[in-house]
This record gives sequence, structure tokens and C-alpha cells, in this order.
Amino acid sequence: MLELYIANKNYSSWSMRPWLVLKAFEIPFQEHMIYFDRERSIGAFKQKLLSISDNAKVPILYDQEVKVWDSLAICEYLAEQYPEYALWPKDKAQRARARSISAEMHSGFTQLRTLCGMNIRAHLAEVGQRLWAENSELRQDVARIEQIWAERPDLDGFLCGAFSIADAFYAPVVMRFKTYALPVSASSQRYMQSMLQHPAVQAWVEAAMVEGRWVNYLEAYQTEAE
Repeated sequence: MLELYIANKNYSSWSMRPWLVLKAFEIPFQEHMIYFDRERSIGAFKQKLLSISDNAKVPILYDQEVKVWDSLAICEYLAEQYPEYALWPKDKAQRARARSISAEMHSGFTQLRTLCGMNIRAHLAEVGQRLWAENSELRQDVARIEQIWAERPDLDGFLCGAFSIADAFYAPVVMRFKTYALPVSASSQRYMQSMLQHPAVQAWVEAAMVEGRWVNYLEAYQTEAE
């Protein structure tokens, strides 16, 4: 059976992506959770990962003796291993688009990542309002994401037709937009609702909400007592 190593569901956007793909397409796998250290300086998290993979990062997928790391590489591997499922869209044009927007997500949107870390259980609308007013690069990142979302073939559907790897890659963005209440269009809100209603996304969010693990260095905008 496939084995997927991930970190906290509340915080780990990279872990979320391949987990959603596996869950959404009902591919059997065993989940291994390695929790972030409460304090960055402890180092236990990295030591545990070093015993599993030399890069000491999540996610990591094991398929018996085959090891795959990096969320995009994992998803590409899954698409190869399970061609009977449309992990990438079957239509050539939509498949090209899905790969392109996933790669863009993988390497871009630096300000959104930096300023609006994924924190599913938090409600940071006031922080989001301030960040939005102060950071033009954040607004540019969001505008580009909204452009990508607006080009989906069905405004009541997913990015490239049926749910695919591309949607899994933008799922953490949906979480960020929700947590920080960033001002997005009605079209974007419709896409967010489609994502939030997907069973795999709901399963991840429900687990994140009850995780009960606080990581100080990933809580830039609140304290544990709040």
C-alpha cells in the first residue's frame, strides 16, 4: 500500500495537496503524521524526517521501494501509476492548462505564501484587511489567482472540468482566502464553495479543526490564549 508522510493538517499546505488527490480519487494509502515542533528551535520534526528522507521535508510518498518527494512530483507519479483515473484532465487542452497552473502555483505567489500562511482553524479577517491595504504585491498575487479561477470552463465547477490535481494545488489558497477573508469576486467565491463542499477537502478541514496542535512559529498573528 502507498504510504504518505505529512505534517499538521492545520498548517501544512504542501501536505494537503497530494493527500487530497489520493482521497479524492479513492486511492488506498496509509497516512503517517509527523507533527511540527511547537518551537522552531527544537529540531525533533526534522530529525524524524531525516530518518525517512534526506531532504527532511513533507510530503513524502513511498510505494514499496520507490520514494517520491515534493508535492508536484508525487502527484505526477500518482497520475502515471493510476492512468485509469483522470488525475490530470483527459482533454489535451485542459490537461495542458492544469499542468501549467499547477506549476505556477508550485513556484509562484510568494507574497500570498509569506504573508498569509495556511491556518485553517484561525479567523484573521482584520489581519487580512490590513495586509490587503498595505501590500500591493499581495493584491497582485490574488488578482492573478482570480484570473486563473475565472477561466475555468464551468463557473459552477472546478478549474479544468472535473476535480483534478490542479484543484488540489489551489486548495490551500482557498483556505488562505477564507482565513484572511481576502476580498475576492463572486466568481471566486463560487469556486471556493465548490472546493469547500468537496468531500476530500471537507475531510481534511475537519481533521485540521480538531488537531489540537499549536505551533508558535506558524502563528504570526495570534497567541494561544486568543
